[in-house]
Amino acid sequence: MTVIANQHADDPADGPADGPADEGLFRDDDLIRVITREGVLIAAGGAASLLQTAHPKVAQGVYDHSYTADDPLRRLRNTMGWLYAVQFGTREEAETFSALVTKGHAAVTGPDYEANDPELQVWVAATLFAVAVQFYQLVFRRTFTDAELEEFYRQTKVYATILGCPEERMPGTYPQFREYYAGMLRTLEITDASRAIAEQVLDPRLPGGPLHAPGLAAIRLLTAGLMPAPIREQYGWTWNAARERRFRLLVGVIALVYPRLPLRVRTLPREYYLLRTRRMLAKLKRRPAAVVRGVAPDQG
Repeated sequence: MTVIANQHADDPADGPADGPADEGLFRDDDLIRVITREGVLIAAGGAASLLQTAHPKVAQGVYDHSYTADDPLRRLRNTMGWLYAVQFGTREEAETFSALVTKGHAAVTGPDYEANDPELQVWVAATLFAVAVQFYQLVFRRTFTDAELEEFYRQTKVYATILGCPEERMPGTYPQFREYYAGMLRTLEITDASRAIAEQVLDPRLPGGPLHAPGLAAIRLLTAGLMPAPIREQYGWTWNAARERRFRLLVGVIALVYPRLPLRVRTLPREYYLLRTRRMLAKLKRRPAAVVRGVAPDQG
């Protein structure tokens, strides 16, 4: 196994507590699990989300159909629930939840977009991989080897393929992914819908109002700092030497503190969202004909 998997060799087993024993899509020592078990990655979710909606078709679909503005916490719960189900759930959980997502996305259509379009599925999966790699390396102060990047990329193809995207539509190898991703960053032109969604994501209406101000300020700084420069410039976000220093200071503090926390603390978000997902899926099993609204995460 790769070096990164042995990084916390003295930690207890990190499988989901009290979860089903059925086989999942991945093993505990697969990089997709070693990396995405870290709850801190949620802090980079804004960057991934707004990279996704930098694609005009993704942006329009989210703008027309999303409930992000009305209930941002529900969107977060549903998106993270699906991701953790795919990464750490049983095969049945991953496939059942993904079928719900595909069904929900079938209604997300417009004059120039369909949420189940493989082109959009590939881009969304690409952003999830790229941002996770970028932020994990910053927090844990390490650089992945080419072999690790190839392994992790191959595993994260599941974000698209489990939703019906043919695997051959995706870049086949990590070097091919790099060419695809660089080309997308050069050619994407964000729209007014992209900018409107960015306002919703970076300044959400949350219970508690001003109490969330410090945390939201940190998330906005992380989002801007993690965003590739060509996209950041199109969003019109100010980025100068002072903001760069604040970003580096914030990441430095996270890198100093977070990896020293017990693994059980770092994986609490996974446990929480998986528990909610399993309760939802159990309810569906008891009522197989029920139509559950608002289960599927947004496209992007």
